[in-house]
Amino acid sequence: MARDRPPLRLPRVRRPPLEPLELYTAKSGDEIIDQLYNFTDKGDRSVALCPEMTPTLARLVAAPERQYKKPIKWFSIPQLFRYERQQKGRLREHFQFNADLFGESDPAADAELISLLIDSLRAFGLTSHDFVIRLSSRNAWQEFFVKRCRDSAKAGEFYQIIDKLEREEPAKSNARLAALGFSLTEVADFIKAGQPSAELNSILHNLALRGLSDFVKVDYNVIRGLAYYTGVVFEAFDKKGAFRAIAGGGRYDHLVRVISGGKVDLPGLGFGMSDVVLAELLKERGLLPQCEARLDAFCLIEDETLRGDSLSLIQSLREAGYVVDYPLVPAKADKQFKRALEAKASYTIKLERAPAGEIVVKFKNLRTREEKVVNPENVAGEMA
Repeated sequence: MARDRPPLRLPRVRRPPLEPLELYTAKSGDEIIDQLYNFTDKGDRSVALCPEMTPTLARLVAAPERQYKKPIKWFSIPQLFRYERQQKGRLREHFQFNADLFGESDPAADAELISLLIDSLRAFGLTSHDFVIRLSSRNAWQEFFVKRCRDSAKAGEFYQIIDKLEREEPAKSNARLAALGFSLTEVADFIKAGQPSAELNSILHNLALRGLSDFVKVDYNVIRGLAYYTGVVFEAFDKKGAFRAIAGGGRYDHLVRVISGGKVDLPGLGFGMSDVVLAELLKERGLLPQCEARLDAFCLIEDETLRGDSLSLIQSLREAGYVVDYPLVPAKADKQFKRALEAKASYTIKLERAPAGEIVVKFKNLRTREEKVVNPENVAGEMA
């Protein structure tokens, strides 16, 4: 896989950290309030720190919807907040990579988004041996539900039970299912059969044409707990099973209509990937990117009469794109050199006055310890 491809130029969406509380209660009901940091502001308005990006995107896309060419492809990296118990892989504050697509209902859009998730994880060095996309369908679950229960008002509660099957004691799940007229056995049989629906088959075929079959599998254990999902849903998991879901998403074809009060009806789908679980996974696999600051050169200023000339050289090197540091105030020579080593500078540069009076630069490669004298105008060339 090519690693040096140019970055994608996609529209990035930014949003305020506060949103009206009704933006979240409109789609999830008042029960979501306990999961939020919410309060009344000085204007006597009920607001909340953003717990997720999707409702905000739905609001943003609905307002000037006619101005956008379809499909609309947006990404965002919001800072999100959830009022909940902190635990491994789940914090009250985190950053999340979101990718969303509006205006296309064909499963080709789902396949496109899933392939983006796969490629994003592969870009970190992860392979099909490290993670898998578990693919499911709310439509398939809806068909399962309506064949056995005529009370559509219970569908949300049923989805919540399915969403917790892998995290809840079987006896408790069975009791909750029985209250709705289901049994854990029939639910388990449906999951085990794993017969892909027509929409899932279309997505699997699309991904197979891309050579990505090894990264996906149908798994009806996945249903996604949020009420706004309407069709295909998916989650990315590490194959060792040591972590929570790395990412998750799916279709939310009715959300824009709900958020806009029925004014705009636009299908949508997207996924979110938290930095918390991703960082834990990359660390465990030895793939966490190194974030050490790069320092090309440290300018030693041992002769204070040459500080002005040193600053001039430093500025010219910085304007040429080099990262250069120096002592802000007079300091002993050994202390300056120690700082250069601690900062892992590649070179040291030091201005000196030659016997004839001209200014020269002592240029030292700290890796090879090679030292030479060069003219100030040639320093950038030595560092190239």
